Formats: sequence, structure tokens, C-alpha cells
Amino acid sequence: MKSSHSTNRSKDRPIVAAFQFLSRFPVPLEVNFTPELLRRSVKHYPLVGFAIGAALSIAAAFSAWSLPAMPAAVIILAVWIWLTGGLHLDGWMDSADALLSYRSREKMLEIMKDSRVGAMGVIACILLLLFKMSLLHSLIGYGFVKMGAALLTAPVWSRWFMTYALKAWPTAREGEGLAERFHGKKLSGIVFSTAAALLLSALGLALVALWEPSSMSWTLCLLYFILIPCVVWVIGALAANRISKRLGGLTGDVYGALNEGLEAVVLLGAVIIFR
Repeated sequence: MKSSHSTNRSKDRPIVAAFQFLSRFPVPLEVNFTPELLRRSVKHYPLVGFAIGAALSIAAAFSAWSLPAMPAAVIILAVWIWLTGGLHLDGWMDSADALLSYRSREKMLEIMKDSRVGAMGVIACILLLLFKMSLLHSLIGYGFVKMGAALLTAPVWSRWFMTYALKAWPTAREGEGLAERFHGKKLSGIVFSTAAALLLSALGLALVALWEPSSMSWTLCLLYFILIPCVVWVIGALAANRISKRLGGLTGDVYGALNEGLEAVVLLGAVIIFR
């Protein structure tokens, strides 16, 4: 009896579930991906984002130091995609195929279910990757401190918004779909993920500012710390509202698309604020 209880507890780790679902970090522990565990894991998404940002910062430091800015930006972006397994890019492409088809709600949801990628999905993916690459190229020119600040915060706040969106908007496919398995989150989970995102962002900004104090003032760090969450919330909410009206709710693909889009928004914000 004790052995069985211990085994069940070993498979009931929401943090592990969050890392295994959202990233390719090697976490050699077995978990049961039940709807209950998935819902409990969502509040840890900002932590996964911070780990991704930390890995990207290390990759950026090495690539920017050893290579010209353009190939370094490509390598950073490639590492970024690899760390997430392309999970959210898939949602971006499927959402583009559906939402840019201007079909009926039912037809758009059917398009999202199709595993094949259409022309609009490919075009949207190429444009997004080019945009991210250009932003990374600009940030490399700003120096490691400002680039590190952007990389440490972009994955945090984009994943925070997913935790918020899962509570704030209904699912488009009631009773089915991956998104349905995550619904039922409590308000306390949103509070926890918001506090975690704020603390992790503060930690990331403090680390990069202390690394080279002459490169960025604490006033600029504070401005970035205040503005970025507000921008993510406003733009994310506008996009989610618009999509929810067209689909009657959000889907798993839409959450991935929002994550990808908001990562680009944070990078753009960093380029503007740190200029």
C-alpha cells in the first residue's frame, strides 16, 4: 500500500508536468498527464519560461561573442524553437490557416484540427520568424545586458498570459480538445503565476543589470519592468477577445499562437525601450 502511494505521488508533480509539456528540458521523471495535473501545472508556466529565457541568454552570449550579429540571431532563434519543440509555432500556423481563411466558425475549427499546414500558415510562420530574427539582431547590437533582459522576460510573460487566458476566456470546443483538459483553473492559480512572473522578471532584470551596471540604469530596468507586463496584457487581451468572438472561445492552437505573438511583442518592446 505504501509503495503504491509513493508511486502515485512520484507521478503527481505539476512542475515536472509543466516542464515536460512546454519544453524539451531533460526531466527524467514519469508523470500521469491527467486533466487535474495539467490544470495544476499551468501556474508554473512562467517558471518554464524563465528557464527557457536563461538557456537562451547563455546561447546568446556565446553566439553573439563568437559570430556576427545576423548568424548569431539565427542560432538564438533556432535554439528557441528547439527548446519548445516547435509546439507553439504549430499553433501559430494552424491558427493562421483558420483565422485568415475567413470561413464560418465550424469550418475554422475544422481547419485547426487538420494536421496539414496551408499556405497562410507557412507565410505567417516565415513572417514571424523573420520578425523575431530581426528583433534579436537589433538587440545583439544593444549589448548583452539589454539582450539578456529581453530574453529572460519574453518567455516568462508570454507564458503568463496563457495561464491568464485559460481562466479569462472559454474554450471553443466544449467537452473536447486539448484546451478543455486545462480548464477549471482556480483564481489562486492566476495569482500565483502573476506573482511568479513578477518575481522572475525582477530577478532576471537584476541579474543582467548587476552583470554590467554601466550598460543599463536601474531607472530603465524599472520602466521596462512596469511597461512590459501591461503591454502583454493589453495586446494579448485584445487579440484573445477578437479571436474568441470569431471562434466562440479559444483553442489549444490559439494559446500557442498567443504565446508566439506575445514573445515577439516583448522583444519589440525591448528594442523600443532600450534604444
